[in-house]
Amino acid sequence: MDSKQIRIVFMGTPEFAVPSLRALVEGGYNVVGVVTTPDKPAGRGQKLHESEVKIAARELGLPILQPEKLRAPEFLEALQAWQPELGIVIAFRMLPESVWALPRLGTFNLHASLLPQYRGAAPINRAIMNGETETGVTTFLLNHEIDKGAILAQERMPILPDDNVGTLYDKLMHAGTKLVTDTVDRIAAGDVAPIEQQHIDESTLRPAPKIFKEDCRIDWTQQGSAIVNHIRGLSPYPAAWTTLRREDGGEETTAKIFKARFEPTAHGAAPGTVESDCRTFVRAACADGWIALEELQIAGKKRLPVRDLLLGWRDVLQYRFGE
Repeated sequence: MDSKQIRIVFMGTPEFAVPSLRALVEGGYNVVGVVTTPDKPAGRGQKLHESEVKIAARELGLPILQPEKLRAPEFLEALQAWQPELGIVIAFRMLPESVWALPRLGTFNLHASLLPQYRGAAPINRAIMNGETETGVTTFLLNHEIDKGAILAQERMPILPDDNVGTLYDKLMHAGTKLVTDTVDRIAAGDVAPIEQQHIDESTLRPAPKIFKEDCRIDWTQQGSAIVNHIRGLSPYPAAWTTLRREDGGEETTAKIFKARFEPTAHGAAPGTVESDCRTFVRAACADGWIALEELQIAGKKRLPVRDLLLGWRDVLQYRFGE
């Protein structure tokens, strides 16, 4: 079977999916149509916002479907009219069987982890937050359960000490692009032996649930390495945060922290205690040392390197981080 002749329907929404879509089209693969989310109002003016995948699909001259409901008869009829033979899903919604089972070769998903580890919505964040030193991308066949279909292919990648979710996102996005085209080629060649995700001790797995605001709060009673990993795994978005309150009982605010390093040392300071020379550094006490802050944003202010922030934050020693 010629991989370039397979009729592919591509489903995705955010930037993470775009390089794969472009690689398929530019590589001569037969993408017959794209499914993405409906336009949504966003911003102060509530103007309709198009998904990154829709913008790319339009530039590439591809037919586009934007169903509100994936089980709607009119959508299923339009999808079937494309006569897809293979479905590819990257960062889209959970699909009903009527969609993922429609192509005769099935539908595969690209996931930003080494499955079965880090199933869920936030695999890149959670891997860094948990201090992992390796991750990767996986293609797997969709079935009735989220991220539990048979594995087709994987590509491993180290997580470097200076990686954050932004840098790792970019690396995995491009590694995933190659894995997607390789998977299509292997399916066409009959060179895949799907590995079922069965008989796995679930207690050995780390999940990757969606990130909520409270998940981003920094716990200054933790060890320093865990706090730095927490910050890295949430930078630049949605960003780790902490309360910031005056020791004299004044008004409390919050701060987002984007970059920090751990300075291990014994001390008798309470967690969240601030030290600073008011010119070049600010650090906060944690369980086994200090967290030296390098880039942060106080609520209502700009995101700044700590040296620039201290030019206008003369009373920094009047504050403490956390509760």
